[in-house]
Amino acid sequence: MAFTDKQESLVNSSYESFKQNLSGNSIFFYTFILEKAPAAKELFSFLKGSAGVQDSPQLQGHAEKVFGLVRDAAGQLRATGTVVLGDASLGAIHVQKGVVDPHFVVKEALLQTIKKAVGDKWSAELSTAWEVAYDALATAIKKAY
Repeated sequence: MAFTDKQESLVNSSYESFKQNLSGNSIFFYTFILEKAPAAKELFSFLKGSAGVQDSPQLQGHAEKVFGLVRDAAGQLRATGTVVLGDASLGAIHVQKGVVDPHFVVKEALLQTIKKAVGDKWSAELSTAWEVAYDALATAIKKAY
């Protein structure tokens, strides 16, 4: 099934909602990840050695990049039906950091963060759009391993 214009629109509009509270949503996102996979803390340079998730420009920048990559994946899926990494080093970075499948709790954290960001606009259709885009991006990153 093709990724639709409506799905891309849902991802884009909810991404804008995410960015409206970038600081709070970034903290929520990384707190969620570390609750599910505490060992992942050492994978993020801006969290190493910290007591926990603290607001910082690096935290916000990385969260914005992650969510932006998924948003971009949605656009590629709608336009071409596939996701091609714009930055081929993403796979190598994940290997270098030691990212393995159990660390891929990011999907659940991403969905919960978008749900929080959009509030009552959350729907199964919105969730599915983000899930499909995320899965396609994760597959592209893993292929680049």
